[in-house]
Amino acid sequence: MLRHAIAPTRRFTKVSHDLVRHRRLGSDAKLLVIYVQGLPESEAAKPLGEHADALGMKPRAFQRAKEELLANGFFHHWRWQSGRGLWITDQLLSNVTLTGEEASRVRDGVAPEPPAPPASPPPPPPPSAPKPTVGDPGPPVVVGSPPEEEDREKNTPHPPPEVVRAERVLLSLRHTNRDLWLGVREARGLADAAAEWLRRGFSTADLHHALTTGLPPGGVRSVVGFLRHRLVEKLPVPLEPRPAARPLVVCEGPGDDHVFRPVGDETHCGPCRQAAAASPPPTPRTGSWRTLAEQVSVSA
Repeated sequence: MLRHAIAPTRRFTKVSHDLVRHRRLGSDAKLLVIYVQGLPESEAAKPLGEHADALGMKPRAFQRAKEELLANGFFHHWRWQSGRGLWITDQLLSNVTLTGEEASRVRDGVAPEPPAPPASPPPPPPPSAPKPTVGDPGPPVVVGSPPEEEDREKNTPHPPPEVVRAERVLLSLRHTNRDLWLGVREARGLADAAAEWLRRGFSTADLHHALTTGLPPGGVRSVVGFLRHRLVEKLPVPLEPRPAARPLVVCEGPGDDHVFRPVGDETHCGPCRQAAAASPPPTPRTGSWRTLAEQVSVSA
């Protein structure tokens, strides 16, 4: 087979070979992951079913693709009840396999712990300088504070993860309505007030919805003042804790290692159980043991 490929220079999405060549994901499941990964944050907040509709995916094909993504750790969802009695579903679609614990950390704004780098041998010690002769002048010693840039870098703390997520939401508002265009400094000044929504259990989609719906008919005159007023005046009460999701387990079936989400105490995933059920049963023996013995003696 001949191949002709030109690498795109803009409007492209990086896709891992592990995802493209995954043997337990169908083409619809892979296409959903790739499609959602390439969307802006304002569009990606929609439910997975709406993205499937945008791709023209049939309901049965979408259901099969969602089950494959769930079984292999690419898709996670949590259903919980808010303080006002409303049932809410949070969804997470990843381009890598995540366990239930890792997915919960991503949902809560905590990045999964990266694997520890391999240990490297310590560098050789630098050659020792010859001791100065008694009486020779030594190097000048400067007494004072460290350079300003170095001191600032050491003392500047990293912002909490919910503040970083809130700042991204604020900067993404421009994609929904150009009246809500914020500069980086303006978004950073509002990030802590917006992060309080996330600390109280609301998702980034909830925050985005609260800031972009019901805008004034005549437009927003002061975007910073308008958003600060909404963040403070509409700040909701904290939500109840979300129930823990059932963790993924490793299937004991044949083939490559893969994970699935059990319903009870089963040890094999659905495809492996279906394959075992579809295999032909052993042929039962007919007749008594005397008949079988006579058949063996005659054939001998």
